[in-house]
Amino acid sequence: MLVELSVVEQRYHAVMEVLSAGAQVTEVAERYGVSRKTVHAWIRRYRDEGLAGLEDRSHRPRAHPWQLDAEIEARVCELRREHPRWGPRRLGFELERAGLGPVPSLSTIYRVLKRHDLVEGSLRKRRREDYRRWERGEPMQLWQMDIMGSVMLVDGTECKLISGIDDHSRFCVIAAVVPRATARAVCRALVTALETYGVPEEILTDNGKQFTGKYGRPRPSEVLFDRICRNNGITHLLTKIRSPTTTGKVERWHRSIQDELLTDEGPFADVEHARAAVEKWQREYNTQRPHQALNMATPAEVFRPVSGENGLALWRPPELDTTPVSSPDVVVEEGPPEPVEPTAGSGAVVVDRVVPASGNLWLRGQQFWFGPARAGKRVRIWIDTTTAHVSLDGWHYKTLPSRLSSLDLDKLRAAGAPTAGPPPPRPDARELISGDPVAIDRVVTASGTVSVARRSLSVGQQWAGRHVTLRLDNDLAQVIIDGTIVRTLSLNLSPSQRLRLQGARPAGPAPEPDRRPARIQRKVSARGATQVTGQTVQVGYRYAGRVVTIEVDETVLRVFDEADEAITTVSRTTTAPVVRHKAYGHRVESTISQEVSPLN
Repeated sequence: MLVELSVVEQRYHAVMEVLSAGAQVTEVAERYGVSRKTVHAWIRRYRDEGLAGLEDRSHRPRAHPWQLDAEIEARVCELRREHPRWGPRRLGFELERAGLGPVPSLSTIYRVLKRHDLVEGSLRKRRREDYRRWERGEPMQLWQMDIMGSVMLVDGTECKLISGIDDHSRFCVIAAVVPRATARAVCRALVTALETYGVPEEILTDNGKQFTGKYGRPRPSEVLFDRICRNNGITHLLTKIRSPTTTGKVERWHRSIQDELLTDEGPFADVEHARAAVEKWQREYNTQRPHQALNMATPAEVFRPVSGENGLALWRPPELDTTPVSSPDVVVEEGPPEPVEPTAGSGAVVVDRVVPASGNLWLRGQQFWFGPARAGKRVRIWIDTTTAHVSLDGWHYKTLPSRLSSLDLDKLRAAGAPTAGPPPPRPDARELISGDPVAIDRVVTASGTVSVARRSLSVGQQWAGRHVTLRLDNDLAQVIIDGTIVRTLSLNLSPSQRLRLQGARPAGPAPEPDRRPARIQRKVSARGATQVTGQTVQVGYRYAGRVVTIEVDETVLRVFDEADEAITTVSRTTTAPVVRHKAYGHRVESTISQEVSPLN
């Protein structure tokens, strides 16, 4: 019988032939297919270490002249833990700034982060050289402007951030926090930047109403922003509709301030605290934060403001001078106001309405959108000339600006709407960010998911189209349907994200979980079997090609036919959860049509 010897045994026999049998090293080396030097090494290692010396050894060198210094490697890990958003390029820049050298390459820094589990591996992206950079050649040739939200206050109010970026230097010229991004607030921020840095050649914006009247109704018109650009010799450029990548630099700036400031430090106590935090971050961004697109230079090192050497004075619209600077949210309508009949009662009113089938509720010319899923729901609207508070099923749904005048309120009051008292209380923002359980309502999509804080949560395709309640407790999201918990998911939200949840309200006690077994559908194969939670269930050849319903219990699987008649019951041998409830390749419509269609 042939026996295969291990490598150590073969080397041991070779050594014994030389030491015990007195064979020549040349003959042994030739017989074992190695060099004489290798046989001498085996003999030396056997004399020094015994049988263990004949085992395979790593050829890795004990030291390497290019090995990264341990101090630099520790500093890289320390900087990464202090600043989780810094990548290899920024880490290398900080090492060079601190005078630690020689600075390792970007690939070496990446391998250090990967080795210490400080970064997740990803597929190789396209090289930077393959991208075509779109930017102006000099500063002050083009500004990009936009408006973003997500500046949250403790009381639940969402402020707006008016921002502007120089296209060439990435210098932030505008960062104004306002309660409402009205046309006056946007123009005031623009004029302040023009007075501070000079007049650029062009300004690029999207097609918002604050920037352009190109799509105004009933006809296009020139808004105040356009007039400021025209009178100061600025070319106003507009992006294509639904093309946010055209203003990609200011959008990328929004992402930076969202990740590094608003998410970490928000919500803020009031507007003044938010403005102070944004102004501080703006100064650090312009003067201290190196920018990778500028070869790790700061925007202030590249930006050059324009002086008034051309002798043209800045044109400032007189409308802005009539509005106090401390009230940027005050709206001053252009043109003479429409005459309004004098009225004695101009207070708020309360209106009860039922959401129509379209989900689009109108009240005196103002639209309130609820969606078809809430058709038939009764809502209560507290409204005056400035604000409208909407309550749905007894809890606060949303707050939005009012478009009604005093005359509209009088007509509603004459139609029977009662005069309202103080505004309805909104959920205390401190309760939403304190970590106490909150509840929100969502509608499951056709793919079985719901959206929470821009995240997609898989609820289950069997609940598609259903209204569900999500109870957010710590890092868990409990899906509640018909008063029972049908699923528990992992969801970690920051205080700022919890504060921005639409329709959030304090949650009551958690209901009991749903103990009923799940009912799923499976299509029987040609062999009369199907798969359920990784377990093969034999249904029978007579059901081949048909769809059966399987009731998944903790210990058994019950199989039913189309008429819900029991077919068989088998023991459950797996503990895997149910991840699919519908049968593959099965359409109810096609099955019905085959049953009622006559034979050809």
